[in-house]
Amino acid sequence: MSKPSVTVEKICLLAGKIMLASGAETYRVEDTMDRIAQCYGVENPQSYATLTGLHFSLDYTSSSYFLRITKRATDLHKIDEVNQLSREIVANKMPLSTAYDKLKALEKNVPAFSLSFQVLAAALVSGCFSLMFGGIWPDFLPACLAGGIGYLTMILFDKMIEIRFLAEFFGASFVGLIALSCFSLGFGGSLEMIIIGAVMPLVPGLPITNAIRDLMAGHLVSGVSKGIESLLTAVAIGAGIAIVYGFFPV
Repeated sequence: MSKPSVTVEKICLLAGKIMLASGAETYRVEDTMDRIAQCYGVENPQSYATLTGLHFSLDYTSSSYFLRITKRATDLHKIDEVNQLSREIVANKMPLSTAYDKLKALEKNVPAFSLSFQVLAAALVSGCFSLMFGGIWPDFLPACLAGGIGYLTMILFDKMIEIRFLAEFFGASFVGLIALSCFSLGFGGSLEMIIIGAVMPLVPGLPITNAIRDLMAGHLVSGVSKGIESLLTAVAIGAGIAIVYGFFPV
């Protein structure tokens, strides 16, 4: 069986898919796709990105290609790598097959940090946020413990049920449960400061920022969608903490 030919559409859609699935802004995705297409001689590329899909055509009246995005994460390294590769394509007029192979390799690239390292980082960040928001040193270790376990719980539930909001809900619930347990055993000076610090790794900071940037760039559909997604995440985190408070009042 002969290898399918590589086309400009495939390269543009693959580049857009990697960026959108890694948490890039909508206008950045469309700009990258347009620049790659123009480099290969396309005069009027038409790209349209939303939170869950990509549309692309080579001209106003050409056939339109659609690619659905079902899984999204935050990977700024991949976004930077695709941007760098797009600059190389434009500067050197890279052959289609070479550009496609590099994008496929980048798509399959695993995260740079292991799960254990991510959990450790989330734990340390939780403790530091607890201090930054007005906590005292006795709050540091309980916040680290609650934040690390909560983040690990979110990751594991996300892999099992693949519903992000439920994963964040259970992660926040474990944050509240661990924080309340530590405080009840006499560890920590302020339960509120422990919880505030521990939930920060779950807060959707990048989606909120991207929503505002997309709205300012005129991408109203994507901006509103990302804003609602961030709001639902915040509700899930708040509900997870509230459930613990409801069943185990202080």
